[in-house]
Amino acid sequence: MRFVPRFTDGQEFPHALGKIVCVGRNYADHAKELNNPVPSEPLLFIKPATCAVPLEEPIDVPFSRGEVHFETELALLIGEPLTRATASEAERAVVGIGLALDLTLRDVQARLKEKGHPWEIAKAFDGACPLSSFLRLQRVPNWSALAFSLDINGERCQSGEGADMLFPVATLLSEMSRHFTLLPGDVVLTGTPAGVGELPREAELHFTLTGGLEVTTRVLD
Repeated sequence: MRFVPRFTDGQEFPHALGKIVCVGRNYADHAKELNNPVPSEPLLFIKPATCAVPLEEPIDVPFSRGEVHFETELALLIGEPLTRATASEAERAVVGIGLALDLTLRDVQARLKEKGHPWEIAKAFDGACPLSSFLRLQRVPNWSALAFSLDINGERCQSGEGADMLFPVATLLSEMSRHFTLLPGDVVLTGTPAGVGELPREAELHFTLTGGLEVTTRVLD
């Protein structure tokens, strides 16, 4: 199912979904759990719009290709063009906040890394980015106070806070805009906290985000 950006009140955003700009290892505890060094600058990559699906719908992933790992992330909907933006300009361009699952074909990624090959096919496959609806932003929030979580089959697996990001939202958006012009309809994923792991078949997933966003969905077999 094609993802259409919309707000939690049901109104569609007036621009189609664009690119999805992501950052790796933006939480120190996540970098450490994967035995990766903590980066000194943002590690950026892009997912195409074609990989996005509604988080509220059952999650259908290619288990036949090996382990699929989940990473819960805060998602930002961009409402104004950003090129080489200042931190304050970048903050004001965010019109919505939601949640995303950055899904990874971990076995595929490992094989590609061993060969020194790019690993987009492990991160950008169809269905690799379930996205929620977005809470409207009328003003710049206190990013540090935002908190989100993922429960799988009733057990807390991930919890994150904006205060724990290595590169805060304003800094991250400004840095992204130095490399990629961000346009209305683009979505930014801000990294995942510790607790990532293999996505279980037929599991029930429950997500929460400060501000009243809650989503319950399930994984197909």
